Amino acid sequence: MVWHHASAMAPLAPRMAARVEQTPLGLRGDVFVGLGARPKSLPCKYFYDERGSRLFEQICELDVYYLTRAELSIMRAHAGEMASLMGERIRLVEFGSGAGIKTRSLLDHAHAVAYVPIDISREQLFASATSLATAYPKLDVSPIHGDYTRELVLPPSPAPARSTVAYFPGSTIGNFTPSEAALFLERVARMADGLLVGVDLKKDPAVLHAAYNDPEGVTAEFNLNLLARVSAELDAPELRPDRFYHYAFYDPEHGRIEMHLVSKEAHSARVGDLLVDFDEGESVLTEYSYKYGLREFAALAKKAGFAVRRVWLDERRLFSVQYLTL
Repeated sequence: MVWHHASAMAPLAPRMAARVEQTPLGLRGDVFVGLGARPKSLPCKYFYDERGSRLFEQICELDVYYLTRAELSIMRAHAGEMASLMGERIRLVEFGSGAGIKTRSLLDHAHAVAYVPIDISREQLFASATSLATAYPKLDVSPIHGDYTRELVLPPSPAPARSTVAYFPGSTIGNFTPSEAALFLERVARMADGLLVGVDLKKDPAVLHAAYNDPEGVTAEFNLNLLARVSAELDAPELRPDRFYHYAFYDPEHGRIEMHLVSKEAHSARVGDLLVDFDEGESVLTEYSYKYGLREFAALAKKAGFAVRRVWLDERRLFSVQYLTL
């Protein structure tokens, strides 16, 4: 039986549990560590302030950015099969819930009694959670504003569930190094019985290069916005985006896209108590995006105790959605 989100008899009020502020977000500490290191880096999880989230939505509409279209096509074609594998009366926990577009495809079919979206972008999280609670009034929605790259404790489910299933859409698993991904999967295994995860696949490097270097420059603006956020929130006016340029490339040895911000000139910038010196041409790593072969990802999942139960691919075999069980 499929649970529909609208009642033919009478409208139901949305069931929104208390919002949870669980994990302190360590922007200052992470920036100090990253910019004080050699080579320099900034965590990609801080891309998604209000402006960054809007820019990413624009990226998803670009012709060269295949990932979102490919994943959405999989979800629309196979969400019913996914829901059947997940079972009855599940609590669905989503990591990096964002705007919740793909989530709706799943919730239209899933036998879910509770939904726990987790995201670092506070405004978008609560706006999306409110929208979903309204659209699916039979569903208990309990948003957690937190950092899923760290240890999290799920609150008690307000609705009795038979099992917990995690959902990790996008290619976000690729932002972890393989060793970090294995640790993340181990944490998921401690809180969930199954995991539905989006995994980007290895493909022609030219396709990958185009996806992260769009001619419209939206990805460059998205990358540079990270500096704008750090500059504004940490009162660091010398850390100016116009002193850097976007650089992204595919590293075939490691099977990953790397995104960097490269200093146009030698200069210094004070970030709080930290004075940061940049050489001309020096880069700040902002993101890895690992691409996997199917057997390669299955081996990674196995390290965390997961087995790949089912894989769905788009027509061009660019992207995969995989269901893992313990």
